[in-house]
Amino acid sequence: STLPAVAEELLREIKKAFQETSQVSDDLLLGLKFIFGPCAVPALDLVDQRSVTRVRAPSGRTLYQVLGSSGKLYTCYSSCHFCTCPAFGFSVLQKSESLLCKHILAVYLSQAMGACQELAVSEEQLTNILLAEEEDEG
Repeated sequence: STLPAVAEELLREIKKAFQETSQVSDDLLLGLKFIFGPCAVPALDLVDQRSVTRVRAPSGRTLYQVLGSSGKLYTCYSSCHFCTCPAFGFSVLQKSESLLCKHILAVYLSQAMGACQELAVSEEQLTNILLAEEEDEG
């Protein structure tokens, strides 16, 4: 993964706490806000709204789609730490102001909390999702 060790550890702690108590302590929430800054609360909102869907093809290829607060669907790749939203391109890639956007953080939190929706698609459908993203950007 491409996250700093402290962020990885925090996500592990959140997963452990959630498995044991089905909630995240105030201390962990403060840590989340400290490490991930202003995207922490909106990411938690996305998790609460169950906006994260893991899209999986028979080959095992996986991507995540997150329904943003604007109603637009963004594609996230946790394996390479990338999101198709404008905030990721600007704040993370161009300005290096943030580790990630709220959509990728929502993916990581959904994984930790077992809150992902699941969608099985064919290889062709997965390819179409990937190609549609390229067309949007190009």
